[in-house]
Amino acid sequence: MVTAAVILASEGANPLLPNWWEVLVTAVAFAVLLFVVKKYIAPIFEKSYTDRVEAIEGGIEKAEEAQAEANALLEQYKAQLMEARTEANGIRESARAEGAQILADLKAKAAEESARITAQAQVAIESERVAAVNSLRSEVGTLATALAGKIVGEALDDDARSNRVVERFLADLENQSNAGATK
Repeated sequence: MVTAAVILASEGANPLLPNWWEVLVTAVAFAVLLFVVKKYIAPIFEKSYTDRVEAIEGGIEKAEEAQAEANALLEQYKAQLMEARTEANGIRESARAEGAQILADLKAKAAEESARITAQAQVAIESERVAAVNSLRSEVGTLATALAGKIVGEALDDDARSNRVVERFLADLENQSNAGATK
């Protein structure tokens, strides 16, 4: 088999030295390719790179702005929450004070009503006692007069005399009850 190096060596060409025409054509093709890449393709890549950098930086700026806005809203929310808590505490304290005032008013009204009812009851009891005493005096007087008349054996129809007898009898009864109560 004959190799390309053998064929070239037989023609008298040195395989280590390049052909100048090939070098020139390759150099021109490389220059044209370099020109096309630099003129048309590199600007597209550069624009794409610039757009991407701007998009990333813009995204970062937007994220920072959103973060700052979120922080501001959080602070505003915290302030509103604190204000609402303060207001709720004020309302709660006001309600407690109103409740205590209402309770005190109700207690005062109840005490007044109790005192009024007690006073009315005392007046009613006193009038009932006076009526009972008067009723008992007349009944005791009648019974005492009848009893004294039976004991004495004569009728005590004289009102002045019977009233004196009844009064003496009741006075003796009161003295005896007072003497028994002090013992």
